[in-house]
Amino acid sequence: MIFRRVCLILAAFAATAALLSCAAAPPSSQPGKTADTRLGNQVDLDATYARLRASGGRVLILDPMASAIRIYVFRAGKAAKVGHNHVLSAPQFTGYVFLPTDGAMAARFDLEFRLDQLEIDNLAYRSALGPAYASLLPPGAIEGTRDHMLGDENMQADQFPLVRVHSVQLAGEFPKIAAKVQVEMHGVTREILVPLSVEGLPEHLLVSGAFVLRQTDFGVQPYSVLGGLLAVRDEVVIEFKLVGA
Repeated sequence: MIFRRVCLILAAFAATAALLSCAAAPPSSQPGKTADTRLGNQVDLDATYARLRASGGRVLILDPMASAIRIYVFRAGKAAKVGHNHVLSAPQFTGYVFLPTDGAMAARFDLEFRLDQLEIDNLAYRSALGPAYASLLPPGAIEGTRDHMLGDENMQADQFPLVRVHSVQLAGEFPKIAAKVQVEMHGVTREILVPLSVEGLPEHLLVSGAFVLRQTDFGVQPYSVLGGLLAVRDEVVIEFKLVGA
């Protein structure tokens, strides 16, 4: 009995390398990748906002270098204490905000990023979150997590590389806005409400907020191993601060 328990614990530690439902960016020199990784509708997004700019109003471009997007993934299962919480970030994305002349509530925004450009468990981000995130992950575990969760059984990043956020409707008055947005991920689109805090308009933009997504709503099964001994929670928290000009 003791030997069996020891084996289960060792297996649980090995499985923590796969406790994640997102991915980090591979090296830019990886075969088949190019320096310009903008694909699919991202080019159309550029063209869309060029047309909106020509129609009148203002177009603000979101700046990834000044912005921050964090995705928090939580450990679960009976042996959760030997697992890890995770922090993902999107250091690269494309985002626009359009402010028409006929009122701010007619504004729209779009943002999209690639799963294979996400960064996993940046040490500085983990350290800032306290004990629940303070454990260090070896590079091999992070690489194993990425390889597993980008595969055909989970995020299927080769088939669905982009995550897109598109505003549908805005309500409220600045600086507090309720935004109905469409989120497209893994080939599934869902509408959710997101509270926003908006500052700096019309010359600049600082918008911050957070919301919760369930992976199963997008056809992704949260990772689980050893009959659920170690797992990832269905719910993930997405927190953002977006800067534009």
